[in-house]
Amino acid sequence: MKVHEYQARELLSDAGVPVPAGRLVESIESAAGVYKDVTGEAGTDLAVVKAQVHAGGRGKAGFVKLVKTADDATEAARFMLTNRMVSPQTGEEGLEVKKLLVAAGVDIAKEYYLAITTDRQTRRNVMIASAEGGVEIEKVAAETPEAIITTPIHPTLGLQPHQARTVAFKLGFKGKQVGQAVKVMLNLAKLFAAKDCTLAEINPLIVTPPTDTHPDGEVLAIDAKFSFDDNGLFRHKDIQALFDPTEENPLEMRAARMDLSYIALDGTIGCLVNGAGLAMATMDTIKLHGGDPANFLDVGGGASEEAVTEAFRIILSDDKVRGVLVNIFGGIMDCAVIAQGIINAAKEIGFTVPLVVRLEGTNVEAGRALLEQAASELPTLQTGADLKDAAEKVVKAVDRS
Repeated sequence: MKVHEYQARELLSDAGVPVPAGRLVESIESAAGVYKDVTGEAGTDLAVVKAQVHAGGRGKAGFVKLVKTADDATEAARFMLTNRMVSPQTGEEGLEVKKLLVAAGVDIAKEYYLAITTDRQTRRNVMIASAEGGVEIEKVAAETPEAIITTPIHPTLGLQPHQARTVAFKLGFKGKQVGQAVKVMLNLAKLFAAKDCTLAEINPLIVTPPTDTHPDGEVLAIDAKFSFDDNGLFRHKDIQALFDPTEENPLEMRAARMDLSYIALDGTIGCLVNGAGLAMATMDTIKLHGGDPANFLDVGGGASEEAVTEAFRIILSDDKVRGVLVNIFGGIMDCAVIAQGIINAAKEIGFTVPLVVRLEGTNVEAGRALLEQAASELPTLQTGADLKDAAEKVVKAVDRS
């Protein structure tokens, strides 16, 4: 589960990580008032208006704007709330913007990158830091990986103060900046563990220029991104309350209500499979034979006829789908029961695109016989002798359609 930047900033603030003042805006009319509140609180006339969407590339798309007057804030809000944001992460259709963050602007002397995530190779959480923070951190990682500092976090003791100090010195923090940076790192690590995060990212973490009150500058988090482990959400009612369904794919939300694992992709061949590993193998095989999968859909090991019917409806709700491959392994389940469920679901929906079904497992011959008998009533239905045969048939059928 992801949250918006304004929510991530609130989480950071509650955890003791300093962030500039900011407020949520959901209408053009409220932007001026929020601008005045935020800048008045911070003692500045500079503010930043940022679109709140679950996609990157906002700045280059024109959906992050610096403003110095209430009128400028209103115009920025008008533009963002009446235009779809298009970036490399959204696709050509873009995203509708419904929420904005108006935050106090700050002077920046230096930007840094700081994040905590899980390293799958070492099976440990790690802190990642770089003195090259900002929007180009991916480029830094690709071109100058030596600029990235990776620190393993002990699974029970957590991030230790001496580790945070070492990273702070490596990043180039000086004087009182070191203590501030260490506090940010330790608090971020505690928040990551306490809330079952899969990613806690501050980009950029900044140092402000020296002032009378902060002669060494002030360390602040001015942008943040958080993702949470869905399997741990039952422990965190406060995090569940942050969920924004309008930012999610509606078909994925529909699948979740039926306990189906569904992820939309860009291809033309829908996949209905039982088992995540089998689903991945099915998608790979489709690609191997020249097709493109339109989705990942795992109906689970004991899918009911109702679940299969809904899975078909979800797959066919994607206008790009021009064929469907069903790949089922009947372990505990009887293939004859599975086949009858597929037939009933296909009849109820009324298939107009090619449907190829491959069955394997318990009582498979009876299941295949049922599918062969149903072919007269379902002219788009074919059976596959094995996964290779099924993939070849669905790719050829889609190419002809």
